[in-house]
Amino acid sequence: MRAGIKIEVRREDRRRLDRIVGDRNTPQKHAARARVILATADGCGTLEIMRRSGLSKPVVWRWQERFMREGVDGLLRDKTRRPGKAPLAADIVKRIVDLTLAEPPGETTHWTGRAMAEAVGVSLRSVQRVWTAHGLAPHRVRTFKLSKDKRFVEKFADVVGLYIDPPAHAILLSVDEKSQIQALDRTQPGLPMKKGRAGTMTTNATARRRCSPRSMFWKARSSGAACSAIGIKSSFAF
Repeated sequence: MRAGIKIEVRREDRRRLDRIVGDRNTPQKHAARARVILATADGCGTLEIMRRSGLSKPVVWRWQERFMREGVDGLLRDKTRRPGKAPLAADIVKRIVDLTLAEPPGETTHWTGRAMAEAVGVSLRSVQRVWTAHGLAPHRVRTFKLSKDKRFVEKFADVVGLYIDPPAHAILLSVDEKSQIQALDRTQPGLPMKKGRAGTMTTNATARRRCSPRSMFWKARSSGAACSAIGIKSSFAF
């Protein structure tokens, strides 16, 4: 035992220490500290105490000194320590939340963690912690579709049936919007993002594009050639 350390284990303290060691639900760090004091009360040397508890010599001396000053209760608590890094200020957290709930800059559709970190001047991990604490997920968007067509279910079954079980000798043509053009305008307004809920956006979009006569000519010509190849009469005339 280190010089200046004197330990006296009373009967009630020993019963508490035995219960701590024998309880399977006790945290292992508390059980190791209790073994240190029990081995010290049995008259074991420092090396034997280290072998029984699995702790290093400085740690054994630390808990012997803690027990001498505070008793068993001192073994069951850890000293409070200042965090390695100071937490973010309240105004910075508020700015991150306000920017996340607002429209992103430029033509971007949503805030990313790195973009927010660069805009506010904090680390990416700090932005992620703020988003997690406030239940925000700007990268998630829930889509919805509201149709007023009374025959929607019937038409839906017909379209899906063409893909699942097409009739014999059938040709299915699908037409999509122009590639590499993102339609940002929606036909219906969506709900904004809030804590615990992603923003919503309808699947219907409106895109305002300008097509030159030359591009329209080549589109119409290619459409007519494709229709002629499969035996369909084209509505374009040249």
